[in-house]
Amino acid sequence: MALDIFEKNLEKYTDPVKYDELYNHYQEDLAIILECAQDSNQPIIELACGTGRLTIPMARKGFRMYGIDIHTGMLNHAKRKGETENLNIQFMQQDCTKLNLPINSPLIYMTGNSFQHFLTNESQDDLFTSVKKHLQSKGSFIFDTRNPILKELATVEETVERNTINNKQIVNEKHLEVYDHNTQILHCTSTSEIIENGTLIITNKDSILLRYTFPLELERLLKSNGFGLVELYGSWKKTRFNKDSVSMVVHCRLND
Repeated sequence: MALDIFEKNLEKYTDPVKYDELYNHYQEDLAIILECAQDSNQPIIELACGTGRLTIPMARKGFRMYGIDIHTGMLNHAKRKGETENLNIQFMQQDCTKLNLPINSPLIYMTGNSFQHFLTNESQDDLFTSVKKHLQSKGSFIFDTRNPILKELATVEETVERNTINNKQIVNEKHLEVYDHNTQILHCTSTSEIIENGTLIITNKDSILLRYTFPLELERLLKSNGFGLVELYGSWKKTRFNKDSVSMVVHCRLND
């Protein structure tokens, strides 16, 4: 599988510091991860760890952590944060579909809807194959993905946000989301314009592709790759999954 599938879909992560400021406060997923980790004295693997939003608090709890990400800038920012606190974390830059780690773990997890970056059936299968190679017998894999609510995806969504900075600059952010039913991929484009004294001074544009996976698809994906479903939640708050749930939070276990 070509690495381009990931490298060409990383524009949203070009500013790790800004990304960290936007998302570092989110901790709803941490409780379930901690519950599954319990008092493990074995290394735990986080995939698509980004700036270490969960890797670092897990290490603070005393867990030996491996944080894996494909993005150099995000990973370097996470490393600097971990080194500042002298935490027990091995940050490594790797493609999650081709993991080559020196350990096997009882728990691998991936949050932040990172599963949606695996845009093809092949890449999803490769992810599970890679995870299997690094899980211990009966080990757990936990991940989340957005629930495909068709009434929302069927409509082209356009939104505009307008903000003022220091009573001087106006920031217009335009967002466009278009869903392709054939590929099950949502095409998201954002354009940011900074206007000062009526003059446009900066324009930034980025985009991201997000794959949606349906519940029965997910069930077959787990089964065909040797995993059994332990729990399927509708959110990280352990709400029951239903057709209107925003998320699918998946806790699966290796059958072997």
